Amino acid sequence: MLAWAIIRTNRCSRFGLVTGSLNLYEPPAPARYPVRMPPQAPRQRDSQVTSRLRPFGTTIFAEMTALAREHNAINLSQGFPDTDGPDALLDAAARAIHDHDNQYAPLPGLPVLRHAIADTWSANGNRTPDPESEITVTAGCTGAIAATLLGILEPCDEVVVFEPFYDSYRACVAMADAVPSFVQIRRGPEGRFVFDPAHLAAAITPRTRAILLNTPHNPTGTIFDDQQLGVIRDACLEHDLIAISDEVYEHLVLDDASHRSIASLAGMADRTVTLSSLGKTFSVTGWKIGWAIAPPDLTKAVRAAHQFLAYAVATPLQHAAAFALTDPDCDRWVGDLRDRLRTNRDTLSDALADLGFDPIQPQAGYFIMADHTAASSPRGLVDDVAVARALTAEAGVAVIPPSAFCVDRELCRDQLRFAFCKQPHVIDEAIARLRRWINEPARSHADT
Repeated sequence: MLAWAIIRTNRCSRFGLVTGSLNLYEPPAPARYPVRMPPQAPRQRDSQVTSRLRPFGTTIFAEMTALAREHNAINLSQGFPDTDGPDALLDAAARAIHDHDNQYAPLPGLPVLRHAIADTWSANGNRTPDPESEITVTAGCTGAIAATLLGILEPCDEVVVFEPFYDSYRACVAMADAVPSFVQIRRGPEGRFVFDPAHLAAAITPRTRAILLNTPHNPTGTIFDDQQLGVIRDACLEHDLIAISDEVYEHLVLDDASHRSIASLAGMADRTVTLSSLGKTFSVTGWKIGWAIAPPDLTKAVRAAHQFLAYAVATPLQHAAAFALTDPDCDRWVGDLRDRLRTNRDTLSDALADLGFDPIQPQAGYFIMADHTAASSPRGLVDDVAVARALTAEAGVAVIPPSAFCVDRELCRDQLRFAFCKQPHVIDEAIARLRRWINEPARSHADT
């Protein structure tokens, strides 16, 4: 009888090797029930958190929001608006609670919402996806990210991730028992954040399964242009990779730049999962209504995981989401939101530059990245974490240290991320507090 071989894996190797022990044994006899496993000595644990998630601790958003509360600071850290979406949308949600079914929605989402998503996506220059077999409604875009990665990845598969990254990417890759490979996005000579195509090529190995991109990008606010998307497309085609494209800020482009889905490029429709959500576009981030658009084979993978993560998301809010995507007044409201965000961005960016920061003008989204060196060096503040804590405690303005979005902490240690998705008077007060802090005698933080 042939012996079976099992490799007990301790870790995934970057170079295609597996470390561990090789055990040979005879195939087991047919099981008799009940099956009782032999007793084993209890494992010693330093923490009850699984080793896959232990490295991530508490998210930087929770940490900075708690610090903001402690010091009664204006919260320009977490990316959520301080006003709600259009009244018509809120009224639609209230009507849906009273007039529609409040029980489980179908696993892929309500048909009325999936059809609205298909129409909206195709109206933006993309193909028309089949609502039945190519669209899945998820628990926000973060839920779509998790379902996609868990649905398509095998243990030790590699995923290319652009750094800095939205913090859930790395955690979701870890939950899938896969391996991230990072490609840095850096400030280029034109003031935009770009990646080096040679670095992308070097990040791809025979184990690479997917490239995870985010455009418009958080935290930098950059939009991947056709040249950058073309480089990613060519890599996917050459190496038979899946593109996973997080596009939650697709409708919040603030300048003349245009957003384009990588799925619309030649050869990419059959190998792209496009992710988005309602929350950022309509200022209802707490609703957690997201979706994944993908060809049928990839949609089956997404749904295979989604059914055991959330199964379905809030039925009345799906009805309201379908209303938002098809109502002309809601569409005009989004246009007004872009105008407000553009004004806030310009006001905050100009003030930061005047105060000695070096902001990079974002093309889309909620955030400004700014070099803090000139403002922080006189105070002996050595990195973004120290500056963020000092601003919160001393100036009363909470921001995000973007090194939290990096594996290489040096990449963003001279930057801060400011959220401008707030009411104008909040932005004005934040600027006033920053100005007072800058004009105060420098407080030494040499030991920070």
